[in-house]
Amino acid sequence: MKRSEHILNLFRQWATRTALLVGLLTIVTPATPTTTVPRITWDKYSLMVDGRRIVPVMGEVHYSRIPAEEWPDEVRKMKEGGVTIIATYVFWNHVEEEEGFWNWSGQRNLRRFLEVCRDEQLPVVLRIGPFCHGEARNGGIPDWLFAKGCKPRSEDPLFLTYVEKLYRQIFTQVQGLQWKDGGPLMACQFDNEYRGSGSYLMALKHIALGIGFDLPFYTRTGWPELSTPVPFGEMLPLYGDYADGFWERSLKETAGNYYKAFNFKAFRSSTAIATEQLGKQEERLNQGDEQYPYFTCELGGGMMAAYHRRPYIYPEDALSMAVVKLGSGSNLLGYYMYHGGTNPDGRTWLNEMQRTVATNYNDMPVKNYDFQAPLGEFGQTNPHYYLLRPLHLFMQDYGELLAPMEPTFPCRQDLPKGDDSALRWAYRSKGNSAFVFINNYERLQHLSAKKNIRLQVCGVTLPRLTIPASTICILPVNIGIIRYSTAQLVAHRNGKVYLQQIEGIPTTIALQNGKTLRNVRPLGEDRPVCDSIYLLTPQQAGRLFLQETEPAAPTLSVRHEKVKQAGPLRTIPIGINKVAEEPTDEDFADAATYKLSLSNGNPRSGRQLLSIDYQGDCARLYVGGRLVADHFNNGRPFLFGLWRLPEGCQELELRLLPMQSDMPVYLPREADPTPGERIKSIKIIQ
Repeated sequence: MKRSEHILNLFRQWATRTALLVGLLTIVTPATPTTTVPRITWDKYSLMVDGRRIVPVMGEVHYSRIPAEEWPDEVRKMKEGGVTIIATYVFWNHVEEEEGFWNWSGQRNLRRFLEVCRDEQLPVVLRIGPFCHGEARNGGIPDWLFAKGCKPRSEDPLFLTYVEKLYRQIFTQVQGLQWKDGGPLMACQFDNEYRGSGSYLMALKHIALGIGFDLPFYTRTGWPELSTPVPFGEMLPLYGDYADGFWERSLKETAGNYYKAFNFKAFRSSTAIATEQLGKQEERLNQGDEQYPYFTCELGGGMMAAYHRRPYIYPEDALSMAVVKLGSGSNLLGYYMYHGGTNPDGRTWLNEMQRTVATNYNDMPVKNYDFQAPLGEFGQTNPHYYLLRPLHLFMQDYGELLAPMEPTFPCRQDLPKGDDSALRWAYRSKGNSAFVFINNYERLQHLSAKKNIRLQVCGVTLPRLTIPASTICILPVNIGIIRYSTAQLVAHRNGKVYLQQIEGIPTTIALQNGKTLRNVRPLGEDRPVCDSIYLLTPQQAGRLFLQETEPAAPTLSVRHEKVKQAGPLRTIPIGINKVAEEPTDEDFADAATYKLSLSNGNPRSGRQLLSIDYQGDCARLYVGGRLVADHFNNGRPFLFGLWRLPEGCQELELRLLPMQSDMPVYLPREADPTPGERIKSIKIIQ
């Protein structure tokens, strides 16, 4: 059997087993006479693959912020988390930091990253700029461009000349890997968070098409409202929402209107994203945008810590927003970020900061781009990785049924912050089938249990329920063999239906044959509670179908020695955008310095993390005088992946700047504001 035929047979077996995206992932090999490339189309509801509706999960990861040798493992972990599309930026200044010198090597090797995604059967949406933001220096536009006398992000012919050079370079990386070739590249996004004339975005598209980009669809961010629209059908608008924002100018807890992300509502966009650069935004879309499918590309999988504002994100924040978006009608959940990363080395620092010539709204860490994402800076699985997986499995297995369902909003759509007067719920239905979406959660608010709730949907009345505080769930009505259930549908594989128990709610399963099971207890994935129905605990559902092994205990040990006291406290300046500036390299020369010594093992073997819990404002790690990691204290430990150390390295240098009294900085309740600096604990974790 030919290799291509063998791979095709394997794929057919896999597609039948998982019922995932039908032919969407036949990108293991380029198209041949024996294979056809699946046709991707869209209408006002969803994407379709050869006519079959899908509800994808899109996860953002920035390939140039992760060492290339780690890509296969990290992309695989994203797929195991339920991600079905990869999204990534191409930062211009990562590949042409010096004019005319293009660097597509190592972790900047876009082509190799696309090949890794192809090997894992994951389509890719490439966000090609020229402006990306992504908390990169100048939003990703190289410093040298600002000395050329052209107007960036405009139809200035000189600027577009440079953009064409960028796009031609990107095309050399993607040629032969576009969807039509049997490759993973499915779509491109032009620019980011642009508010001017749609003709600029169309100029970018015309350049790309002229070079040879030929993709099933193209995208733009649906916020803010454009001054003049893009012609209908040229670019799908994608939306977003976040639980909090480092970009807020306020230093108060729950500043801004992020609370709206926890309310079911028909309005697709957010008025809270990028307020530092976009200002106040009205709840208004470009005319005609409601005729597009409702997709997101920036649903907060976490949040960065800027120097002046350092949110602490909870796992429930991401789950709640995802369920609310799905219940409000979204048919593609795109997380920003799904996987954190580390800024690469460059000729200068590549982080956003107030001292640069453009996109200088916030001071970000020099290296750290962890984003408190489901997969962290070093690929560590955070709690919401598992919390979100059952939702993602549900979207894969029930997406075709869910996609054409229309949303209904029984609850007010304009609830004030912290409003606890009613249960927040919505449902999506078609015919007599429905999914009921419940969200009794709002970040940093205390929503109470809702008692004596009687939900009536599609002629079905559910049992009277008490919905505990912080409950976030989806209930089925007339779905397959189930008439209704007070447990959440997770997956339907090999004739088996998997449900997840909702903590604090007794499980009732009413079947279409008239049989009703009450007070059902979870028996796990090996024992059905009835016929083909399996009930899981939340913990079991989060790991359903995962083949995990217990990590080995760390062999390394670490000891620390203080070798230098901190110098005088620095004066914290207020920068050009009127928020506190982060410390400079010179400031860290006066930091308290600790020598960290590793012993009893090889730091590069296994996946061992250095974890530092410290008192202080911020910290940096150096190896041989080179900065390798940094951290703004927000109550989470400072982590570093020891496998990234040079061969034979056993020593690191930690520098801590003291916490100061009355700093012009928002610190979350989890952070220790005590003035001074010290290492509280330091350990190796697997």
